[in-house]
Amino acid sequence: MNTRQSTATITHWVDGKLYQGRSSRHAPVYNPALGAVANEVSLADAHDVDVAVQSAYKAFAVWADTSALRRARVMFKFKELIEKHHDDLAACITREHGKVFSDAKGEVVRGLEVVEFACGAPQLLKTAHSDHVGGGIDNWHLRQPLGVCVGITPFNFPFMVPLWMIPLALVTGNTFVLKPSERDPSASLMIADLLHRAGLPDGVFNVVQGDKEAVNALLHHPLVQAVSFVGSTPIAQYIHQEASARGKRVQALGGAKNHLVVMPDANLDQAVDALIGAAYGSAGERCMAISVAVAVGDIADSLVAALAVRTKALVVKDGMEADAEMGPLVTAQHRAKVESYVAQGLAEGAKLIVDGRGMRVATREDGFFLGGCLFDQVSESMRIYQEEIFGPVLCVVRVKDFAQALELVNRHEFGNGVSIYTSDGGIAREFSRRAQVGMIGINVPIPVPMAWHSFGGWKRSLFGDHHAYGEEGIRFYTRYKSIMQRWPEAIAKGAEFVMPTMK
Repeated sequence: MNTRQSTATITHWVDGKLYQGRSSRHAPVYNPALGAVANEVSLADAHDVDVAVQSAYKAFAVWADTSALRRARVMFKFKELIEKHHDDLAACITREHGKVFSDAKGEVVRGLEVVEFACGAPQLLKTAHSDHVGGGIDNWHLRQPLGVCVGITPFNFPFMVPLWMIPLALVTGNTFVLKPSERDPSASLMIADLLHRAGLPDGVFNVVQGDKEAVNALLHHPLVQAVSFVGSTPIAQYIHQEASARGKRVQALGGAKNHLVVMPDANLDQAVDALIGAAYGSAGERCMAISVAVAVGDIADSLVAALAVRTKALVVKDGMEADAEMGPLVTAQHRAKVESYVAQGLAEGAKLIVDGRGMRVATREDGFFLGGCLFDQVSESMRIYQEEIFGPVLCVVRVKDFAQALELVNRHEFGNGVSIYTSDGGIAREFSRRAQVGMIGINVPIPVPMAWHSFGGWKRSLFGDHHAYGEEGIRFYTRYKSIMQRWPEAIAKGAEFVMPTMK
């Protein structure tokens, strides 16, 4: 499989082939481990977006009339190709995002699981039928596609998050335009190539590279029926408002500040393992990363001490190194932003136990590396507690008991994911029922649901009515239609002037 284009410019994919576009704007694409520009990406203008949307619109009627079984067969072939090129996809992710290769391979697997779920399209699209509801009338319903759907996806999961959207949109009969992050755009073209090779008709799936100009063009385009988004809360709210105001269906997943509550009866070693992996995996650039450890009661001192040892021992390297535990941040600008939060935490009075700033990796001195950072004595009033940092920064907040821990979690404006480590089944049950958060882990640090369930948060972590993938995804990408039918021989003579009832 060709994982790179022949030129240094990463372009768009429209109507089943690479599309150069009219816009002359470009942005650099970095290899973050080297700190060097590896490629450039075209940034679409409104004309380029219109070309892609028009292609999807023209392809919609035929694709919508294709049987669910035939659409599922494309997904089966797509699944086979992803498996064949698993390592190519993971290497592409590591090269442009920076996460370690093993983590990138895991990302491919989680995206593949949604494809596998979508292969069940004939079963997923089955509906209900009521025979003879009265007066010779039968009643049933259909789920029909919306039309042109759009996905706007983040840099941190350039393969998995698009696949939360694309398979379900396609198997339900929609056509799709993807606007991936301009920071790591190559995976989007690999997805397009594999779908093309799987037999997807031209125009059914398209890619427009770009920035806010492309996003706005998609939000404003009259032929776009639905928009799916994953990213920060301010942008999620903006997309929800802009698209909803234009009558589009919107599913906008926003930011997070995920807590992990460590009860006094928790297995300390297990809790520390969970926090190290969940806080520093992928350099903290995950919407499900744990960024707050809530230490309950007298476990706090031993928890912080153990975390400090493990944080200092993190193996930070180029993500392609076999022993790397954490790679670089995605750009120099993002690293500077994360470092500014560390400085802010110090200024606000938090205790910096481990300072990862100034990290340099041998032979990769220009890479965008930042070591793990660990704060203790963090309070609710601090910005490092309130805001999503999206980097390898873990904050420890101390509380006296379970009630305070639960109240702390529920007061936060975000409600994406939360975990608790405990040996007490009663506490676990109470927490799972009362935590005002969309995804709960009990002795599981990152409770990302499987593909046949659905992913999504509460409060300001979600704007819209539908979570991602699973049954919620099927509902989002289809419209419900009720049909009532009877035939002439069953119709009584004469006009009826009252609301019909079934006798």
